[in-house]
Amino acid sequence: MDEMKNFDLNIEKVLEDWKVYHALREIIANAIDEQSLTKTNDVEIFKDENGNYHIRDFGRGIKYQHLTQNENEEKNNNPDLVIGKFGVGLKDALATFERNGIDVLIKSKHGDITVDKSTKHGFDDILTLHAVIKKPSDNIMEGTEVILSGITDYDIKQSQNFFLKYSKNNLLESTEYGEIYDNKGEKSKIYINGLLVATEENFLFSYNITKTNSKIRKALNRERTNVGRQAYTDRIKQILLISKSERVIDRLVNDIEEDERGHSHDEIKWVEISKHACTHLNSRKNVIFLTSEQIQNNFSTVDDARSEGIKVVTIPNTVANKIKDSKDFEGNQIRGLETYFEEKNSNYEYTFIDEKDLSDEEKEIFSKTEKIINLIGGRPSILREILISETMKRDIRGYDTKGLWEPDEKRIIIRRDQLKHLESYAGVLLHELAHARSGADDVSRHFELELSALLGIIAEKIIRNS
Repeated sequence: MDEMKNFDLNIEKVLEDWKVYHALREIIANAIDEQSLTKTNDVEIFKDENGNYHIRDFGRGIKYQHLTQNENEEKNNNPDLVIGKFGVGLKDALATFERNGIDVLIKSKHGDITVDKSTKHGFDDILTLHAVIKKPSDNIMEGTEVILSGITDYDIKQSQNFFLKYSKNNLLESTEYGEIYDNKGEKSKIYINGLLVATEENFLFSYNITKTNSKIRKALNRERTNVGRQAYTDRIKQILLISKSERVIDRLVNDIEEDERGHSHDEIKWVEISKHACTHLNSRKNVIFLTSEQIQNNFSTVDDARSEGIKVVTIPNTVANKIKDSKDFEGNQIRGLETYFEEKNSNYEYTFIDEKDLSDEEKEIFSKTEKIINLIGGRPSILREILISETMKRDIRGYDTKGLWEPDEKRIIIRRDQLKHLESYAGVLLHELAHARSGADDVSRHFELELSALLGIIAEKIIRNS
């Protein structure tokens, strides 16, 4: 190398809104990229006894050719290892330092670089920024060292705030697509490969996207910090959809419960994220998911669940609709009101009463069973038996039922106290016969039609026999 060379950076005035700490960000980013690519020691940032700040990596050392504004092929081939890919960041940093009166010395085994303004070659009336290239003052040093005179502690602190590695965020979970961090400040931070690119007012977590896609790479502009939410939303959803740590899932579920009070964050507005959290929680804990309306209308059932040690999780209707009939990661049904009701009833043991143990009054009413059935044209072929039980299962609202049609067992069960009056026994029996004939549930159009048909049959018989 000659004693000294001037390298025209082709910069007059750019990025007037950049502060010194924006320029420092570019220097630090380059150092971190080199550390990542070469797997060398951590970047060092320190102040010497003269008050100058040093930013040092231990990679291959900068060359003046790196000052050209071209895409870096090595960085393009490793998009998820590095932050930058153009030489423009370093050039803009040097221009910003010069504009703010910051003296810069860049040292490597390939040469020492300072900056100065001089006339553009062939245009004596145009001053542009030049890199002044000199022989290396240390031709065996490792890496690159940038020495800055005139930098304040505030500038360094602000520049480090752009980087995840200098933050104090607590890592909650690492996934294939990125990392989830505790949100310590008022705003959540969005990092890409460790560099801050956006902040969010109402996110529950902060995120570091470590696996980019074309949308994100296209959005990473020269300013770096103006990346819009549309660029990274899909990737954050992917990070959350493969999350499974208890710390993340529990916080998401707690946030879902806050939705009713208007205190929730944006992540749980994405219904697929809320479903994912509920699915994981159902796999790990003894819970039941209910809407606020279900809780209000089913106090008895909710009290039963709580008395059994089941945690009640309040969810909005949108989430309830999403998880209905879904299974968790263990293959179990996600427990809602109907699932809980089915669980309780599947293990229920009746207290059946043999006909001979009925009182004389009860026997008299029970003996009218076939006459009641004949009012509707006889016993349905699907009906095998009619039984009396001292106790009955509860319905979905927690009330004891008067009668029940069990299609799997092909039987009708009627609560014993209905035998006190013929009217009540006949009413319950006909109701359950309608279920047996129609195969329909309560409060269904099919069941209502069957009840109407039975009433018509009975009315016709009464009129004809009158």
